[in-house]
Amino acid sequence: MKSGYTGVTRIWKATFNSLRGIKTAWRYEAAFRQEALLCALLVPVAFLVDASTAERLLLLMTLFILVITELLNSAVEAVVDRVGAEFHELSGRAKDIASAAVFFALLLLMITWISILFF
Repeated sequence: MKSGYTGVTRIWKATFNSLRGIKTAWRYEAAFRQEALLCALLVPVAFLVDASTAERLLLLMTLFILVITELLNSAVEAVVDRVGAEFHELSGRAKDIASAAVFFALLLLMITWISILFF
């Protein structure tokens, strides 16, 4: 159902929806909390290391990609769990695929950070 809001009002309302989503993820998703704390530790490192602007942006982008992917993974899990608690092959497949996306985001983060910091 559409809200009927447009322009700046829609953006304002959407911002509060997004903030509520972050709060909900923090409250209910341990993986999100862990990754958010990892980001809180690594963001300052990205600004303190001797890196070019492009390298610094890559470091920061991989952190954002990880958080974005985890939020989407959590959303998939919530929807699948809402549909039903009984096992269904497609539900398991959806959760596994979303989890694989987080795995690749973490892998990208590690490869990027190691490459920039140590090579």
